[in-house]
Amino acid sequence: MTLLDAARGPVLQLALAIFAFGVAWRLSSLLLLPFARDKSLPRTGAPPAAFAALREILRRSWPQKSFGRASLFMTVNSYVFHLGLALIVFAFAPHILFIKSLFGVSWGNLPNNVIYAVAVVTVASLAAALIRRISNPVQRIISTFDDYVAWFVTLLPVLTGLAAASHLIARYETLLAIHILSVALFLAWLPFGKLMHAFLVFVTRGMTGAYLSRRGAQL
Repeated sequence: MTLLDAARGPVLQLALAIFAFGVAWRLSSLLLLPFARDKSLPRTGAPPAAFAALREILRRSWPQKSFGRASLFMTVNSYVFHLGLALIVFAFAPHILFIKSLFGVSWGNLPNNVIYAVAVVTVASLAAALIRRISNPVQRIISTFDDYVAWFVTLLPVLTGLAAASHLIARYETLLAIHILSVALFLAWLPFGKLMHAFLVFVTRGMTGAYLSRRGAQL
């Protein structure tokens, strides 16, 4: 078995199994917790829970005015690399074919050159995020091992994908195998670290908004 055969065979299958189990476990551990029923009466004029949840999701999608200028770079840069990653994963033809092989659905793709340009911008944005984390005293203090691992396993598939597409350094088959291995690492790590926010961000924000609105908190 070659490295490429192992990467796109048992290694990727194991990573997908870990990913599926981990995401299901994390979501069920949150959504199926035996929450005590809130027996308090909602405040007078409290909006419906769904409205309060949506409002909180939108409110937290941009920093408060008092922190706007201080966190403007971090906010904009976060949108840049999150959007870049989404386009790379869901708008690149080979990735769409891979998703189709798993779920049987597909859609149109962007031109390869556009995806390559997006990947370069995404790498630069992720590098800027790391520099910001290291150089900012507050961010550096509150950063944990998981923050740096999450950054690394997110950057690696983009870099290896660019290398494979450009046929740099090694044979294409070798570069493709390394790229698939980096994707497998990303999938296996995602459910057990902060990268899980990809699934939890809107759930937790919505639940917080509904809860605080019922209690009468001014958001």
